[in-house]
Amino acid sequence: MSGDNGYNPMRWQCSKKGCFNTKRRPKIEHFSECFPGKISFGDVDGIVEINSKALMLEWKSDTTELSRGQRIMYERLSRTNQVTVIVLCGDAETMNIQYMGWVFGGKYTEPEPSSLNDARDAIVSWVNWAKGEK
Repeated sequence: MSGDNGYNPMRWQCSKKGCFNTKRRPKIEHFSECFPGKISFGDVDGIVEINSKALMLEWKSDTTELSRGQRIMYERLSRTNQVTVIVLCGDAETMNIQYMGWVFGGKYTEPEPSSLNDARDAIVSWVNWAKGEK
């Protein structure tokens, strides 16, 4: 159950229940033949909505680069300013963030050196923007 402030840590315990990816992650690759060409489902690392505006989280552990398909999709989705994508690069286990970039207004901003605190500050700024505050 999440806390009053939305804090919602993963409760799955791999040591007791087995590998989460094997046991609980949908095998989205089974739908690949439903789409034309090389198009297929991708996973969503995080998403939140405030006032009909969405912030998507794209997490990268081993590169700062979006795949070509991700970049095209995020640029297209963000054109109307209803969707913003924050791209964080770092170690998911320790939450040590090394780089942060954005996709907004149809434009991709290359990741720059950042930290967890920088990402938190950026997300708070997005929240204020989505709520119509300055």
